[in-house]
Amino acid sequence: MNYISELTPTKTIDVRGMFCPEPVFRTKIEMERMTVGNILKVIADDPASEEDISRWVNRNGHQLLGIKKSNKDLEFTIKKAK
Repeated sequence: MNYISELTPTKTIDVRGMFCPEPVFRTKIEMERMTVGNILKVIADDPASEEDISRWVNRNGHQLLGIKKSNKDLEFTIKKAK
């Protein structure tokens, strides 16, 4: 999934240092503010975020374009679908 770096996010949020459920809650708030087709990049360092955010994206019908891992950081690239 190296193509992620080629996508330009509409918005980036940094939720490092926050733990469940805050990263998902912040992701939800930002997605609600965006329009369909926009891309949100979320940077998190809570290990639970990988499953929590992925599950939230799928449950809400958005598109998880990819997850990039570097050290303790996780970068989610999410496209708003509805």
